[in-house]
Amino acid sequence: MLSKIVVLFLVFMGVLAMAGKLHWIGGKRLKQTKCDCGRHRIGKGPCACGRGKSG
Repeated sequence: MLSKIVVLFLVFMGVLAMAGKLHWIGGKRLKQTKCDCGRHRIGKGPCACGRGKSG
């Protein structure tokens, strides 16, 4: 019984990992959080490099 629970948990985690890699959930939003230099932006302010999108 315990082994079934562990296997189902691992399958569920694998499905979530595949969905995350394919950007099914929030893919457009994730693309908008990167600056032109490739760094991730947090919030709506400008990038730390000073040359990226401002919001």
